[in-house]
Amino acid sequence: MSNDNALTHFDAEGQAHMVDVGAKAHTARVARAAGSIGMQAATFELVRSGTAKKGDVLGIARIAGIQASKRASDLIPLCHPIALTKVSVDFALDEVAHRVHCEVSAHTTGQTGVEMEALTAVSVALLTIYDMCKAVDRGMQISDIRLLEKAGGKSGHWQAD
Repeated sequence: MSNDNALTHFDAEGQAHMVDVGAKAHTARVARAAGSIGMQAATFELVRSGTAKKGDVLGIARIAGIQASKRASDLIPLCHPIALTKVSVDFALDEVAHRVHCEVSAHTTGQTGVEMEALTAVSVALLTIYDMCKAVDRGMQISDIRLLEKAGGKSGHWQAD
């Protein structure tokens, strides 16, 4: 394994450590992540219509995702706390498959990327939908959480196939 493929969160002795980003340049960085949650048709209709017992499911999930992006370093042990400059959480409704798709875009200008913030936001937004709808549908399935794209920093631009 070459150094380019080495796991960066371990030192030469194999001990976990937080990566030193102090010498990295401050650059504009963006990450996009996505995931989805599938549910029964009746549950989907509650979400779509905004008539769930707990209220506006997607509005609350959007706020939860944004809040989660700001707390990624509290949840993921070796994740750096960073100053986010923008986070957007968007939902698309698939009426045929009874799925809610979530996409997050996270932005910063700094010394490390925002992939973890975007992925955390997607995860928590989808978990919030689950939480708000579990009284009527415990069989919902969260899936396909993944990084779609990242830009900025030394490694440049990457996009999922």
